[in-house]
Amino acid sequence: MPDIRLPEGVGFHADDNAGGVARALASMVADVLASRLEQAPRASLVVSGGATPLPFFKALSEADLDWSRVDIVLADERWVPEGDPASNTTLVKNNLLVGRAGKARYLALKQPGEIPDKGLEAVRQALSVLVLPLDVVILGMGNDGHTASLFPDAPELPEAMDEFNTGLVAAMTPESQPQPRVTLTRAVLAQARFIALHLKGEDKLETLRRACSALDDVFAMPVRAFLKPGLEVFWSP
Repeated sequence: MPDIRLPEGVGFHADDNAGGVARALASMVADVLASRLEQAPRASLVVSGGATPLPFFKALSEADLDWSRVDIVLADERWVPEGDPASNTTLVKNNLLVGRAGKARYLALKQPGEIPDKGLEAVRQALSVLVLPLDVVILGMGNDGHTASLFPDAPELPEAMDEFNTGLVAAMTPESQPQPRVTLTRAVLAQARFIALHLKGEDKLETLRRACSALDDVFAMPVRAFLKPGLEVFWSP
């Protein structure tokens, strides 16, 4: 087990094999979704892009769920058209919305509009079918401590990180990133019934250690806002 001290109440799941971690996360997520579907007409699942979740997507897509009653949305998206190599929508459609999970309803964050600000109203309309609080949120983390598109260098970060901001989404233009983005807000993500942080690599473990060293400074490392009791961290080297 890696040497890391997490806040009290935060779970930690580690395995030397990334596939093992992905399957464990998929099993837990499938159980949460199944339980929710026993209580409600629909369930919501928020996922993140990048390479790390690909084995998780594959494992989860094979879960025996009533996927036709599951709404899937990204935690954030680059403002690029579907089919662009940078599009997380393309990633999700090719790797998660397949097999059994192909019956899920996908709610796209990228909508018509030259820049995110121009398309935000359309994004809000697309997400208006979601029932809050969200059921399952799977986050990633960058080595700068960002999660979703809550980047430390984004001018819009204070509003997007406001705990009392009731908005679903925010446009983000971090200077460190080549594309503008749209993200679900901290308040919407943090109120989910189940939240997991899925990480891979020693560098991410070191970033997590740094995040745990000063939990109150959430603007320096926005992921700190989610290091709370109830969070489940899944990590592999």
